[in-house]
Amino acid sequence: MALGYLIREGFSGFNRAKLSMSAAIFTITIALLLLSSFAIIFLNARSIVDSLRTRVEMEAFLLERVNEEGVPAIEAALETVDGVESVRFVSKDEAAEIFKQEFGEDIRRVLKFNPLPASFRITLLPPFRNSDGAASVAEQLEAISGVEEVKYRKDLLEMLDERVTTFLGIGVGVGLCILIASMFLVANTIRLAIYAKRQIIRTMKLIGATRAFIRFPFLLEGIIQGILGGLIAAGFIYVSFEYLGQWVSVHLQEFVQVEPLAYLAILLTGMLLGLLGSAISIRRFISDTVAQ
Repeated sequence: MALGYLIREGFSGFNRAKLSMSAAIFTITIALLLLSSFAIIFLNARSIVDSLRTRVEMEAFLLERVNEEGVPAIEAALETVDGVESVRFVSKDEAAEIFKQEFGEDIRRVLKFNPLPASFRITLLPPFRNSDGAASVAEQLEAISGVEEVKYRKDLLEMLDERVTTFLGIGVGVGLCILIASMFLVANTIRLAIYAKRQIIRTMKLIGATRAFIRFPFLLEGIIQGILGGLIAAGFIYVSFEYLGQWVSVHLQEFVQVEPLAYLAILLTGMLLGLLGSAISIRRFISDTVAQ
């Protein structure tokens, strides 16, 4: 009986104080749009960086004296190096064909011989796709007998590491500021809704209602407001990114998308904001109301 009453009271605020309830839902929606938009931009930016890292390959050039019989042994040694994901052999003739495709000239016709060395194209495991990890792998590769030199985009990895560290620091700082500001904005808005019911709160206290009994409907209200705000925010994000996806190139579409779980995260975050906003408002306001 008491539980049914509390649940009815939790929903009653939408009829008794429509304006304050609407304001709370609107506030939660705006807060979620700010948080989710920032999180999506941050995650997509990380995806772009990760995509650039996967394209960084190492090339281990072989000494001229290495013949075809010695290639399998070198390949086996390369595969044992910590951090190596895959190894692919590039012969002298294949290197010449790659040169022709990239520069439009057949180096064998120009020089009458093929000066390009055989090599191995090496991809790295994800934990080693940074400047320190790549440098460690390159050092081990160069120590292998038959390898003359190892080349890779060291400057690109160093630049990505520097930018990612800066971006991560700024991202965490901005994200925390948005989260804290959203929480207090929601709390203050819900506090207005609680203020509109101050006479009911006093009456309930006078007839012996416990603090938990008084608080429960407001907490339930906050959760409901959070769910509604989350649904609106998730719908807006979905429509926005579906529309945006029609205007970007096919190559960029993978970086302008939202994972399905993100919408669930928005909804759960809305519930959490509503619950925390109600809890903060109740703690600060109901005690003052009861004391008066």
